[in-house]
Amino acid sequence: MKYLLTIFCLGFPNMLIAQTSAGIRIKKEDKVLSRNIKKELEGFNGEVGVFVYNTRTRKGVEINADSIFPTASMVKVPILVGVFDQVSNGKLPYDTVLTYKNSLHYDNGIVGSLRDSAQVPLSYLMHLMTSLSDNTGSLWLQSLAGGGKQINAWLEGQGFPVTRVNSRTPGRETAQRLYGWGQTSPREMATLLYKIREGNVIDAASSERMYRFLRRQFWDGQGLSQIPPSISVAAKNGAVNQAKSEVVFVHAPHGEYVYCIATKNQADQRWKADNEGYALLTRLSRIIWSHFEPKYRWKPAPGMEKLHY
Repeated sequence: MKYLLTIFCLGFPNMLIAQTSAGIRIKKEDKVLSRNIKKELEGFNGEVGVFVYNTRTRKGVEINADSIFPTASMVKVPILVGVFDQVSNGKLPYDTVLTYKNSLHYDNGIVGSLRDSAQVPLSYLMHLMTSLSDNTGSLWLQSLAGGGKQINAWLEGQGFPVTRVNSRTPGRETAQRLYGWGQTSPREMATLLYKIREGNVIDAASSERMYRFLRRQFWDGQGLSQIPPSISVAAKNGAVNQAKSEVVFVHAPHGEYVYCIATKNQADQRWKADNEGYALLTRLSRIIWSHFEPKYRWKPAPGMEKLHY
């Protein structure tokens, strides 16, 4: 089944994917890149959304860019923003040291493996959420940010009509059944990362600290694996059974660019390195990098694919 174009399908809420969305507007379509990406999407067994924006040329690609997709762990970017909103308002001091309780346990990540009453600095939790995507720590931080309702209010107030936290958020139960923990569009998620990079989220200092967190990525086996390790990037990816996603800001030599790729309703739901969604994230990242940096003489070292999770 080929990737689906944006449509309205009244009466079927999971197919209601055409939305009015705020965010970056490209000045002109990059026709060559758009053609190459669309060719790569042919035959993909699921739905795909792509948004690419070159900050220097203001050209880019939009494919289902305003359609709603599951965030999976990309939702941790809005959660991070929500935490810094509390910090900036003086409700949650940045140097807070928290006490872990077994009642917070969600899974056996690093935070979920702590002993009851363990002391954890707030900044450690944010680092584990953004780099290792620790789920127990992330849910804890969501609560500390005032919960999904508070985070969603910030998103709404800042012009993000689609991006929302669904899980553990009163009134979002239907959306959670459709999209899981969170939902977004490729344009909005790319815009949020872009605004953080520009220093325009909360305030300049908060944006800079958030961006430093997002530059430290452990999960670099898909899109980041196709960008030279000497190039600075900020990113957050996500994965659930039927959806894979990634938002990446690349400090490329000839012009910075940001992109977000998201899938949903994938036929391939295997948790394997060659999952069709993972493979697509990898190939599209390589296409985008090569398009913007055609003369950069680098490719992944032989055998590197065996050294990624």
